[in-house]
Amino acid sequence: MTNVEEIFQKSGAILNGHFLLASGLHSPIYWEKFRVLQFPNYTEQLCRIIATHFRRQRIQVVAGPTTGGIILAFEVARQLGVRGIFAEKVGTQQRAFRRGFTINPGERVLIVDDITTTGDSIRQVMAAVTKQGGIVIGIGVLVDRSEQGIDFGIPFFSCYRAITPTYLPQDCPLCAAKIPLTKPGGS
Repeated sequence: MTNVEEIFQKSGAILNGHFLLASGLHSPIYWEKFRVLQFPNYTEQLCRIIATHFRRQRIQVVAGPTTGGIILAFEVARQLGVRGIFAEKVGTQQRAFRRGFTINPGERVLIVDDITTTGDSIRQVMAAVTKQGGIVIGIGVLVDRSEQGIDFGIPFFSCYRAITPTYLPQDCPLCAAKIPLTKPGGS
């Protein structure tokens, strides 16, 4: 059995401090998925958990958002023996399939992502899938770090659930304590 938290710990992916998340929220903990995804063996193990969970759902396409979702969509699709595609940002609130990626009307799609906090990137991929006539069958993520859990209206699976506090900038106790804010990720 794969110990997800152990994989993140071993790869140094769980960071402590004061972080600005992609959602705009602040958090004392940051899950740097690329420290895990740089190791093909760890990526294969984590994607196997998602693929195994959805194996009986007759998935035809696996789709993820850029950037971490590209790697995950490819590996989960490889393990399921189907196509793996990704949706890129178009503006600030939408995603679209480019580079010749298409979803045929009625195709059964599994959406995968790395870390879920607010679910915005997943909702954007869901919209891109349904715009092309695909049917979203389920969502699989490595880590669900949302405080309340998110209801997407379809089956949602996470390899690991890590309830992690997040704060609106104006309510952030880390800001009040004058702890320097770090913008991790692509910065």
